[in-house]
Amino acid sequence: MKKKFEIKSHDGIARLGKLEKTKTPKLFRKDDLTISPSEGSSYNIDKEIATFNVNQTIEKAREMADTCDAAVIQGSKYIDLRVKCLKELEEIGYNIFIIANGDELLTNPRELVDVIITLRKHAHPSDVLIFTFAEASFMPILTYMGIDGFLTDASNYYSYLNVLQTPTKAYDLNMYKIYEEISQMDLEEKNKECLEFVIKEIQTHIENKSLRNLVEERSTTSPQNISTLKILDKKYMDYLLEHAQLF
Repeated sequence: MKKKFEIKSHDGIARLGKLEKTKTPKLFRKDDLTISPSEGSSYNIDKEIATFNVNQTIEKAREMADTCDAAVIQGSKYIDLRVKCLKELEEIGYNIFIIANGDELLTNPRELVDVIITLRKHAHPSDVLIFTFAEASFMPILTYMGIDGFLTDASNYYSYLNVLQTPTKAYDLNMYKIYEEISQMDLEEKNKECLEFVIKEIQTHIENKSLRNLVEERSTTSPQNISTLKILDKKYMDYLLEHAQLF
């Protein structure tokens, strides 16, 4: 059940698009997608196990192709397996993909950059790439690398950890007593509002061809952001320049 995706404009690698009737980059809620089952695996495992899990994921996606509109790119830390999973899922007919192990990739900036850029290079332009567990401050640089959407489950995840998301920082409320008392439900709602604001912010910057400015502003908010941008610029500058706007 392939969904129609159209690219409306670019800002470097980042794309402003339309998926059915909604603008991308966007937040995806649970009921927005029917995700095919996959064989999940840890990030740091032997390649033989990761290969088995990729093959199982592909078979499960093939069996559910008539009823699902999104699939999961498995492959653990092995980029060649990630590409294999992507290409075979494309052949089945999928064009919306969730990148597995997002939480672990976020703690490994070098591998994060390699995985996203490699997948974006190998993916068909009409493929939608979705990331999970991203902090709000990190969403601009993920979009800058080619991510088209984020699961709202991140708001549940961080509220469960008692973490407040803001556009520039994630606050552990056990340490930063910003609220004397706040229920998990209210915290989750605040985190959702933050994600929605950041998505609007990203969309507007793409429209104004100024996403790089936003990425550089947010790069100062955490060591993770700084490292990711430095690695991206150092290792993939040619790819970034290839997609840069001409003025």
